[in-house]
This record gives sequence, C-alpha cells and structure tokens, in this order.
Amino acid sequence: DRPGGRRKVRLAPRTDWNTPRVLGVVRQRGRWLGVLAPELQNGEIGWLRADRARLDCVTWSVHADLSRRVVVVRREGKRLRRFRVGVGRRTNPTPKGRFAVTDKLRVTDGGSPYGCCVLALTGHQTRLPANWPGGDRLALHATANPSDVGRRVSLGCMRVLSGHARWLIENVPLGAPVFIRS
Repeated sequence: DRPGGRRKVRLAPRTDWNTPRVLGVVRQRGRWLGVLAPELQNGEIGWLRADRARLDCVTWSVHADLSRRVVVVRREGKRLRRFRVGVGRRTNPTPKGRFAVTDKLRVTDGGSPYGCCVLALTGHQTRLPANWPGGDRLALHATANPSDVGRRVSLGCMRVLSGHARWLIENVPLGAPVFIRS
C-alpha cells in the first residue's frame, strides 16, 4: 500500500490469461517502484521493491480521447497509428485515467463479442449491468460490428475494427501505458 508498508496482494508470475506478468511503473520512491496491476482498483498504485523486479523501458504508448472517439498509438513520442473507436455508453462510460497493457489475446470463438483480438488493460469497468457475465476488465478489442466504431456503444471497453485490433496485439508491448481522457 506504500513503500515499506503492508502487503495488499501477492502477484503471480503470470496473469489470469497465462501471460508473463509485466507491470507498468508509474512512480519511484528510493528503492521502491509504484506499479499498476489489474488486482488493484482504477487509479490505485501498488509498491514493490526495485531489487525484486527486472526493469526495461517501453517506448510505446496508447492515448485514447473519448470525446473524439480516437486512439493514437505512439512510439518514442511519434504518432504511428490513429484509429476510430467505439466507447462506453453514457450509462456505462469508459473509465478515464492511466492504465497499462497486461495481455494480448487472440480469440478463436467466432461468436465472441470481443472479435478476433483483445488488448487487456489493468483497468476495470465500473458500471456494468448486474447480469453481465464477461467480467469487469477494461480492454481495447475488436468488434464484429463495424458500425460500433465512432459511437457510444459498449459497456466500457473500446472497440476497433478487426484489422486495427490485430495490428495492436502484434505491435503494442506488454506494460505499455494507456492514457484515457475525455
């Protein structure tokens, strides 16, 4: 909960989807690193000792503008791609804040509402219907319905065309920061 504080959660070396665990670092205090993890709440930071981590630099970032319904992917600060996205409905808004990529998933179920591909994030959708069976993880994923793109249609996730989702999971690395604003 803070550098040298009590343990909040123990993180497994792999995610729920069996991806190697990569954490986005957002702060440093002395020998402690402030990290984002899906086991934490939106906006919450967990702390771990730097000597227990292998550090690397991620030069990629994803920037979502909900009011414009656009995602921009940058590498070393330079814009590489720009995609139109579908976003959360007014009653189920896409959460804003800083998140990180945790998993890159290829979907094999042809009837999946997530389309071909999912870029799972550390964030959580906060206003899901009580009967929603799909979990609360925030994601940037494909859609089987191209008319979703550019509209307020989801329960909080961001939706892109399948070709764009494939490009995202092939290029954006685990741990890349994702900034969502309105």
